[in-house]
Parts: sequence; C-alpha cells; structure tokens
Amino acid sequence: MIFEVQRLSKAFGGLMAVYNVNLGVKQGDIHAIIGPNGAGKTTFFNLVTGYLKPTTGMVTFKNEDITKLSPHKICRKGIARSFQKVNIYPRLTAFENVQVAVLSRRGKTLNLFSPSKKMARKETEEILDSVGLAGQSGLLADSLSHGDKKRLELAITLGNDPEMLLLDEPTAGMSSEETEATMLLVERLARERNLTVLFTEHDMSVVFGISKRITVLHQGVVIAEGTHEEIKQNETVQRVYLGE
Repeated sequence: MIFEVQRLSKAFGGLMAVYNVNLGVKQGDIHAIIGPNGAGKTTFFNLVTGYLKPTTGMVTFKNEDITKLSPHKICRKGIARSFQKVNIYPRLTAFENVQVAVLSRRGKTLNLFSPSKKMARKETEEILDSVGLAGQSGLLADSLSHGDKKRLELAITLGNDPEMLLLDEPTAGMSSEETEATMLLVERLARERNLTVLFTEHDMSVVFGISKRITVLHQGVVIAEGTHEEIKQNETVQRVYLGE
C-alpha cells in the first residue's frame, strides 16, 4: 500500500465526525470514497492532508508517518489535493497559476517584475497542454468556465509533481458532458503519470466507471469496501446510500 489510514477518528466536542476509519490504497489505483452528505468525506480528506489534526489514528504515505505534518509538508511528500470549491488565483492567468505551483515546488517564487516570469515555461506549457488548456493559457483564471477552472485546479496539482492525487468531488457543479470529460482526463493522467488517485464523488456513474475499489462512509464510519460489484450488492450500502 502506498497510502494507509489506521483507526483514524475526529471528534468535534461530542460529535464524532470520523470514527475508527481504516483504509489502504495500492500504488497506481483509482480509489473512490462515497457516502451521503454529512458522511464525513471532506473531514476525512482534511485529516489526511493536514488541514485538521485527528483525535486518534495514523496516516502513512510510502510507509512514512505523515499524521502530524502540515498541509504544505504533506504536499512536499508527494500528495496533492483539490477542493470541492475551486482553489485558484482568479487574477492570475491560467499559465501563471500553474507556473506558481511549479516554481514553488522548485523552491522559487513568482515575481511578476523579474525574469522569473520566464522560468519553468516549458514544464508549465506541457502541464496546461496535458489538461486541455494550452489554448487558454493567457486568459485570466476568473474568466474560465467552471469546468475549465476545475481543469486548471487539476493542472495546479500536477505542477507540484505529485505521486498521489486527492480529489474532493472533482466534478461538482459540472454538466454531464463536463463530468465525463473530466473523469476521462483524470483516468488518462493517472495512467500516463503513474499516479495514485483517491477521490470523493456523488455521481455513481463516475464512481463505477473509473474506480478500482470503493470505500463507503456513513456517519463517519466505513460500512463497506470492495469492488464495484461488491458495493452494488452490499445490502447495507443499498439501504443507506444507493436507496434500493
């Protein structure tokens, strides 16, 4: 396993938002986490990426304990994350958004009034091309469509040269056409870059279409894990989530 979570819990006062979660993701897999609203999916992502500190439990990446690391240190280890709400620099161009990520990874900063504007140009252009934004690199990020903003956010994560992507509802707010195109893009990037992907999603056609394994959360507890068919046939999942 490249990524493991052991007995992870988070309490907010008397509320146990995540309880005793165990999860393992194999290198190169695309693994989905599903569950109803309020199941604890985003809290789980916040815990494993350092935005929240767990009440109990441990998170390891490539056999290294990363439980107490800050978000930027976890990113440096090779885990990049996207958010439900688009997280970009709206007043920078698409090119500059990705360039900032590339330069940050290299330990440099973007100074708009220095030669650094020309740095990392080739890598930035290649990343934008890989997500289908090469023709829009000079546009302000805020002027892009919602779907393209999500693609840009994905490009920013690639600028960090990750080994693992954590995508929190990557198709939120997209049309069915944008959803299909985005998940095909994620699948292609994972294959071409040998990325491990862990993502949350509400659209079951997306989940069953792309993931190798699925973990189901309900009220902060894992109630099932398995392949598509195992999840579809699980009576508990049918009752609490799939509505059958």
